[in-house]
Amino acid sequence: MEEMEVIIFEIIGNGGNAKGLVYEAIQASENGEFDRAEELLKEADEYLVKAHNIQTDLIQKEAAGEHHEVSVIFVHAQDHLMTAMEVRTLAENMIKLNKRLAALEAK
Repeated sequence: MEEMEVIIFEIIGNGGNAKGLVYEAIQASENGEFDRAEELLKEADEYLVKAHNIQTDLIQKEAAGEHHEVSVIFVHAQDHLMTAMEVRTLAENMIKLNKRLAALEAK
């Protein structure tokens, strides 16, 4: 496997792990497990940071003149990371709403 393929699969893997943890966090919040949801988001953030750092390194190399072939799988990796980041943002809002709903239901 070429170095670029390894890099691409690291982005996909880290993004996928993050996205899975984010969905687990949403589910935990729906079950009223808000501390667990926050823990899962923090764990997801660790994967997002790893993927983002890989992406940033590629961007810096590109800016320095080291060009990379843009393949379909590379585009997929970028799409995968972007959607994981967006799901993370939406999850934070959903968890806040679930907290408010739980508080209202407890009254």
